[in-house]
Amino acid sequence: MFIAMNRFKVVKDATADFEAVWLGRDSHLGEMPGFVEFHLLRGPEHEDHVLYASHTIWRSRAEFEAWTRSEQFRKAHGRVPSTKPLYLGHPQFEGFETIQTVGGTADAHQGAESV
Repeated sequence: MFIAMNRFKVVKDATADFEAVWLGRDSHLGEMPGFVEFHLLRGPEHEDHVLYASHTIWRSRAEFEAWTRSEQFRKAHGRVPSTKPLYLGHPQFEGFETIQTVGGTADAHQGAESV
């Protein structure tokens, strides 16, 4: 399993716009072999930004890399016009190979809300 993560330092007054971009986009991830799931996470608030992370889970690094070269990737990452910057700097990419997975009970996710 491979986890691809991007971290974003979102300008504090742009969090609603940032979330709207993500929630309204057509990701095309479900069209890709090896795609397992996607999460958009809101993290801690800092003086000048709020930390967000997006991560996708893939069956393998090779299937993730195929996604990055695909037409679906180009469509999903097309520029959204904006009159103001949403985040500080560029997103920080991190890729992880799974070493260990520990599963929980089937109802462990039932209390979680969908964003």
